[in-house]
Amino acid sequence: MSHFIDRQSLWRLPLLALLLVVGLVLSQSVMAQADPEREAATAVPALDADTWRQVRSGETGPNFRDSRAGSDYNLVNASGETWRQLRNRWVSPFGLIVIGSMLVVIALFYVIIGRKDLSAPRTGRKLLRWPLVVRSLHWTVATLFIVLALTGLNLLYGKFVFRSLFGDAFWASMISVSKVAHNYLGPLFGILLVVLLLRLLKRNLPKRHDITWFMKGGGLVGKQHVDAGFANGGEKAWFWVLATVGILVIASGVVMDFPNYGQGRDTMQWANILHAVGALGLTALAFGHIYIGTIGSEGSLEGMTTGYVDETWAKDHHNLWYEEVKGEAVDEQTLADEAAEGTRSDPAPRSG
Repeated sequence: MSHFIDRQSLWRLPLLALLLVVGLVLSQSVMAQADPEREAATAVPALDADTWRQVRSGETGPNFRDSRAGSDYNLVNASGETWRQLRNRWVSPFGLIVIGSMLVVIALFYVIIGRKDLSAPRTGRKLLRWPLVVRSLHWTVATLFIVLALTGLNLLYGKFVFRSLFGDAFWASMISVSKVAHNYLGPLFGILLVVLLLRLLKRNLPKRHDITWFMKGGGLVGKQHVDAGFANGGEKAWFWVLATVGILVIASGVVMDFPNYGQGRDTMQWANILHAVGALGLTALAFGHIYIGTIGSEGSLEGMTTGYVDETWAKDHHNLWYEEVKGEAVDEQTLADEAAEGTRSDPAPRSG
């Protein structure tokens, strides 16, 4: 499966050069965000030692107090300053580092290891892997995830890129659209993700052979084939990350999306930190998931687009599942004829 760089793979090297350029650009953004004092001095010029003394002692006047809904919070307060320091000095750089590192790892993996091709020619016989309802849920959730990731990244980093490039008016419009889309699509994503997780729960319960799968790096360590059922160890790990970190991101987003349930500003600030860290981590891992499901593995994408996979792919990636369902394989031409006639329906595949 693995091979060293040869003449046919030299075209991949520009990917590394591109990543280096992107890394230099992102590093400038990290440096820009790593100085919260500069931002505070621009946003609130009067933040000096005397102001902080008044805030902490409760001596601030009405100019520093939030009068909405009878709130007794100071608009300038120590809690808000702590949140801002965490966001600028830790969360924002963390996001750029973890996402950038994942992109570098993927590029190196593709250059050095390359795509995992099928071990034998396709048989032309297909096995149903994903019925229509699961494919619809998957692509809807995936689309919402991408929109939320892009709008979230814009809210966190956009001002360091688009504001300087296009000016305040364009930047204000981008932020307004991003905020509305993020706030309204977030709860919908949360509901559909929970539905999808429940639909796939049975197939992602841990099994003993998953331990071997991880110990052998999914087949990268050693030459022996690694056993896998309907879902392999890596797919199950992604499922449980979504079922834990994903639910945390959804819950923290709901806390911020609906402030009318009595939660205070301090609670929403911590929800913001948890939401950002979890979402940035998920975004980085999603790049790996997308890579493996598309250009990283021959035949994987067609399973989630057509619902069917070739027998050779099933034997290569999910041999235990293949042994259970191999008697249900259907000739490719038969599927094409039935699709043309509209007589083919998707039964639920066996889970393995």
